[in-house]
Amino acid sequence: MAPGTPPEPAHPPEPAGERDMTGGRDPYGPPPPRPPAEPVGPPPSHSVLKSLLGAWALAACSPEETTHVEDHLTECAPCADEALKLRDAVGLLQADRNLDLPPLLRSRVLENCLDRRAARIPVPVWATPYDAETARLDALLRDFGDAEWHAPLQLKWFEKEEQAARRATVAGVIGHLMTVDGLVASALGLDDPLGDPSALSPTDRTEAFWRAAHPPPTRTIREPWRDQSHTLIRTVSFAGRGVAELSVSYGEFALPLRDAMIDRAFECWIHGVDIAEAVDYPYPAPSGPHLHVMIDLAAQLIPSALAARRRAGLASPARQLVVPGSPGRSLHLEVEGAGGGNWYIALDSPAAVGTAERAVAQVALDGVEFCQLVAGHISPEEAAAGQDGDREAIRDVLFAAASLSRL
Repeated sequence: MAPGTPPEPAHPPEPAGERDMTGGRDPYGPPPPRPPAEPVGPPPSHSVLKSLLGAWALAACSPEETTHVEDHLTECAPCADEALKLRDAVGLLQADRNLDLPPLLRSRVLENCLDRRAARIPVPVWATPYDAETARLDALLRDFGDAEWHAPLQLKWFEKEEQAARRATVAGVIGHLMTVDGLVASALGLDDPLGDPSALSPTDRTEAFWRAAHPPPTRTIREPWRDQSHTLIRTVSFAGRGVAELSVSYGEFALPLRDAMIDRAFECWIHGVDIAEAVDYPYPAPSGPHLHVMIDLAAQLIPSALAARRRAGLASPARQLVVPGSPGRSLHLEVEGAGGGNWYIALDSPAAVGTAERAVAQVALDGVEFCQLVAGHISPEEAAAGQDGDREAIRDVLFAAASLSRL
């Protein structure tokens, strides 16, 4: 071979278009063996593997990281438990699932926002229970179908010495709430849903609405009820401080606007429970602070209710003549649980002051149980959990509390 002459190739080049793509092997023979996998390096530390669990749950690890993590999960029970929880959490992120948000989420978010930056026109403190309870009930109603709106239920309350009941539907109950809320709307100069601003009792207004509703209320009642509740909240928020003492007539009695809004929040919650039970759905109690103001209002109204029962001959007579503003006999009402506290109910006159020193009896009740008594959902005999002292005074106060209920 002469110097500078290129060596001949071991195999002559194949003509273009005729190259053997099998690498010289028999195309019909067995496939070549797979190359060995690249060796995985030493496993990272426990802290590094733990930090990768979130990415592993989201399937965002590299193949090598996935191998290390899954090997680690077979040996470390705490990490395996956390990985399982993370995988379950990832499942909740699927867009095709209908998430049932906590009913109080809106209130908590608003409260957090207002703590960081006050609203220009904040909702008055005494109106926030109504705002929260109407929002909770609306959240329950939002996904109801036609069948749920026509679900039957019983409205219960207490009359004189026994419970009374009235059959209704879910839509009929929302119409009832809207109609009685119209008492507050009329006091604020807003439109009355009945079209008649005359001061009728809540029962008369409800019966008038149901008689005039032909055909019976359907799911279309939700929108006007919710619009009315939004309008009430906006109106009292812009009205200023003096509006809290505006008188709201209930026909046979009147309440200051601040108390009327708490009363409407209480009834919205109680009927929310009625509706939820009719469709077999859970419905928790209001938040502790809101439940407390509802209980406080009821405790303030019991002496007047007791005096009315005495005038009707349904309660024992007063034992002492009390000068207005002076202390008289009292009953210690101890309400336990969220929203609870201690109240001293004047026994002989609504104008008397209840004090611990003059307490002749004590009753202990759970907060929700007390509210069910005030709503007429349970009888005084069922509500008497813990009692001590004057039995006659205890009976009178429990029956007076039940008599606060109405349709």
